[in-house]
Amino acid sequence: MLDVDREAITDGPVGRVLLLLAAPLVAQNLVYVANALVDTFWLGRVSEDAVAAVGLSLPIQSLLGAAVVIAAVGTQILVAQRAGGEDGSGARRVAVNGALVALAVTGAIAVPVVAYPEELVRLLGADPALAGTTATYLAIIVAVLPVGAVGDTVENCFTAYGDTRAVLHVSVVSVLVNLVAAPALIFGVGPVPELGVAGAALGTVLSGIVGFVHILAYAAGIGRDTFRLTRDAFAVDLSVVREVVAVGLPLGGQRGVSELVRVLVVSLVAIAGGAAGVAAYTVGARVATLAVVPALGMQQAAQSMIGQNLGADAPHRARRTTMVGTKLVVVGFLALGAVQFLFAGAIADLLAPDLTATGRSLSVLYLRILAVTYWALGGTYTLLAGFNGASRTRTSFVADLIKYWAIRFPIAVAAVPATATFGAFGAFGVAVAPGLGWGVEAVFWAVAASNVVGFLGLGAYFWYTTRRGMFANAAERASGGDGAGADPADD
Repeated sequence: MLDVDREAITDGPVGRVLLLLAAPLVAQNLVYVANALVDTFWLGRVSEDAVAAVGLSLPIQSLLGAAVVIAAVGTQILVAQRAGGEDGSGARRVAVNGALVALAVTGAIAVPVVAYPEELVRLLGADPALAGTTATYLAIIVAVLPVGAVGDTVENCFTAYGDTRAVLHVSVVSVLVNLVAAPALIFGVGPVPELGVAGAALGTVLSGIVGFVHILAYAAGIGRDTFRLTRDAFAVDLSVVREVVAVGLPLGGQRGVSELVRVLVVSLVAIAGGAAGVAAYTVGARVATLAVVPALGMQQAAQSMIGQNLGADAPHRARRTTMVGTKLVVVGFLALGAVQFLFAGAIADLLAPDLTATGRSLSVLYLRILAVTYWALGGTYTLLAGFNGASRTRTSFVADLIKYWAIRFPIAVAAVPATATFGAFGAFGVAVAPGLGWGVEAVFWAVAASNVVGFLGLGAYFWYTTRRGMFANAAERASGGDGAGADPADD
């Protein structure tokens, strides 16, 4: 039902094909969210400190995820372009060398983190009582980061070929493994000892290894035939390595700058809003994470579709894919935002029934502020898919740099009390001057403003670059030319 053949990607109805490609990816991302909640659910039955230990490790894991993006998404974009150009051997060569990039980059990062996890955790301002437990969890998770990065890179090759169901299958099997392994390792079953937080980490690791083996089996031709690695592809090609890094590095930088700001903003929320403010921000962040899942799935599908059409020398269709995808997401997110706005109180009560009156009031306010900007947040993902699919990944990096550092963070600083003294706060000892005393609401509006301004600015730049032949030039490059002299009218 959800199968999409290669011809449909380059010739079929754009909207229908996009939705069919995105549906398994949306389901996959929902599975990821569910998988992330497994540890919290079971550790919540151990102790508050156990839950806090996992929570404290999340900002570091998110920052390390930027390294995974370099190879995984860079490989996806290049494999899609070669697949669209009917260059199967080239696509397989990119896949293998992209996996090598993933292994090298994440391996270089994992070694020092595993060696000095407690020192790293303390940089976040963690309570000494929690630092040791958090470090144990983090070290176990990061030890297998290179395996996960290689697995994600190979998964993205299937996405690039339009086989998004393969990725969904792998994700479902992985989360099922974690659902069984996590409680067994946390609480102990039979000969398995009670491991607590370490058991939660080992359950996540085990599910990741199973997913890695599963996707490699598919790539070997066992159970799938859409994308298959052959022996001739297993050769180091430095030119391909450089190409993967050139395309993926800006995307890794994009992920890094956005995640770092999120860590710092949480510290501002703690200063300006106390426990009630942090609770409200957490409720909003969790809901927003679920809300963006459809947009993220649409972005991943659009990147593959755009790349394949550029490889097939169809720049007009690549542009149309971006426009149709953005319209679908914007309309859908307007409806989603309306529902959240109307039922903000019920959502807050469902997620955090024990909030104080102040915490609930702030949660409802933040949920409503987020709701009226969802259309911009979602539309940004598909606009960026257009740039990424055309290998213009530096645009994504610059866009997020402006969105988070030039708009969101400066406005959020206004939340800090005007009487605050200049000095270090929260994560990484970053120093800020006294704010304007606008309260934690300033952080909420900072998020909203950065979402809307970011979308409008990116939309204007998309119109400008497409008028100047961005997709026509990208199609020329994908087919082996240099793009010189491409006619903007072709786009």
